[in-house]
Amino acid sequence: MKPTTTIRKALADPKLLGKVLAAKSWRAWRVLLIAAMGEALTNVERELFTALTGREGEPLQRVEEFAAVVGRRGGKSRAMATLAAYIGGLCGHDLAPGERGVLLCIAPDQRQAAITLNYATAAFQASPILSQLIENRTADALELTNGITIEVRSASFRRLRGPTYIAVIADEAAFWFSDEFSANADTEILNAVRPGLATTGGPLIIASSPYARRGVLWETHRRHYGAAGDPLILVAQGASREFNPSLPQSVVDRAMERDAAAASAEYLAQFRTDVESFVTREIIDAVTLPGRTELPPTRGVSYIAFTDPSGGSSDSFTLGIAHRDGDGRAILDAVRECRPPFSPDAAVQELSEMLKSYGVREVTGDRYAGEWPRERFRVHGIEYVPSARPKSDLYRDLLPLLNSGRVELLDLPRLATELTGLERRTARGGKDSIDHAPGSHDDVVNCVAGSLLLAFAASPALWRQEALLMEGAPAPMPVRCDVVFGVLVAGQRGDGAVVYFARSRVGGSPLLILDCDVMPLRPALFNGTVARLADLAKATCTKSGAFLFTSGVLAEEVRRLGYHAEVIDDLAAEGDGSLALAAAVHIGAGRVKIAAEALEKAEHHPFGGILDATAHEDDPLRIAALIGIAVALDENRSLRVRAA
Repeated sequence: MKPTTTIRKALADPKLLGKVLAAKSWRAWRVLLIAAMGEALTNVERELFTALTGREGEPLQRVEEFAAVVGRRGGKSRAMATLAAYIGGLCGHDLAPGERGVLLCIAPDQRQAAITLNYATAAFQASPILSQLIENRTADALELTNGITIEVRSASFRRLRGPTYIAVIADEAAFWFSDEFSANADTEILNAVRPGLATTGGPLIIASSPYARRGVLWETHRRHYGAAGDPLILVAQGASREFNPSLPQSVVDRAMERDAAAASAEYLAQFRTDVESFVTREIIDAVTLPGRTELPPTRGVSYIAFTDPSGGSSDSFTLGIAHRDGDGRAILDAVRECRPPFSPDAAVQELSEMLKSYGVREVTGDRYAGEWPRERFRVHGIEYVPSARPKSDLYRDLLPLLNSGRVELLDLPRLATELTGLERRTARGGKDSIDHAPGSHDDVVNCVAGSLLLAFAASPALWRQEALLMEGAPAPMPVRCDVVFGVLVAGQRGDGAVVYFARSRVGGSPLLILDCDVMPLRPALFNGTVARLADLAKATCTKSGAFLFTSGVLAEEVRRLGYHAEVIDDLAAEGDGSLALAAAVHIGAGRVKIAAEALEKAEHHPFGGILDATAHEDDPLRIAALIGIAVALDENRSLRVRAA
């Protein structure tokens, strides 16, 4: 890089850049730009330089890297645009014939990048000399007649390789932790552009407000701020009002009153000590199976799901599915992400179909949008259960599972990025919270954490829904059978559940679950149960045999209404676990099948106990199904269904 004039003269000459940073409030920036370009300072300027850099004197040679850690409203974008105008318009560069040099300005997003480009364009237009260099202006580039293009791009390392760079300006680099392809976006981005500077020797310039004590900005500051740093790597640090005295002190004072930790970073340019990385990339890599992006549904595995809903405009709508293996580890099987913009109803339908493919009929999610997710998932036969834990607690509880290797993750770059982007913050009261960094997202990691924790806490599956089907379909209603019976039990919440069965001894026919119902414990339940039994017996039994099994208390009520019931108190007293183990043997052997009507009700009912192979809560529908299987098939039980 060969200057045609010094930057000091350019900043003083109204015909060049003298109109851009002319006010007294720009004094700090003028001093730093002059020193970074290798020019000498006056004694007065040197005092300010020492206050901002911790160094006794200026480098007196153009630096290879310059990092400015500056508070908000400190004029970073305009100062960097002015430097871009000087390097691009008033310096010569060694370029091969036909080669076009690029002065690259990188910002967190395209909107912010456009601000820098607008400032650079204005700097050229304000100069009667430099304005003659403008050849073309597009949305993301300013093309000059001297073979230089000042180009702005958003922070994504995959889009920055290739060009020859005469300089690279990194705007707000502390907030680049949002690229979906990399867990360390700032490192990867700067590694991608450094080779482009190799042949031109152009400088790398970073200007950013500080954030957490990590990343390129922090490491550069930690290693090179002050006298002990590399003389060719200049680091400056100053509060907003040191770089922009016109900023009212009252703005800073009010911000400090609201949140001292945040305001110290925003306006005092101090790296935050209350924000730390939640989990390291090494830990994530240790529990990630390379190349595994999804596991297909497998027979005999009980899956659990967690979703993070979204309205479709800004955040993603995500779903995670996991299971617990025989060694007690939580295995992540699948992740789906509907990225905005999307139709929320279409997203619910898509995710519901995926849930059904894994045999999942209940999904847990956060309390987003109140009743809306429950109602929409219920339309598609999926019960939506609000999570009792906020996402910060999910992340906190996931950490010991990650550290101990008790989970297996899929090899998904976006998941790894969001996990490493989680931050632990300490509030004023000392309570920790865990959330994503500013400008980042945690939609994928939220559903993954929820599904893994649910899977880890789940009991091992005893059976899957497919075992109750006949060649993948519900069993047809029997044309003839020996006996029809029902099991009626009461739940602790004042509801009653009844399951109807058909049993035939011909040709080893399986026990059929014909129908089921759940309703409040009222006379209508008992009358309806007996009437339904009679209808089923009339339609299917050759000898019209029908029985009702229930507890002693309910049996008395049935008898009071003029019907008969067999008492099953001894079976109910055995407990859910014993009956479930016995039922698993029969279901696994193909001795129990479910008819279409019962399957439809079990899938759409809030309890769904017939299909639940893991739950151990008070679910009367589940208990009624287990008792019915025991009554019909267990040789060692005291009660047996009598052949009609």
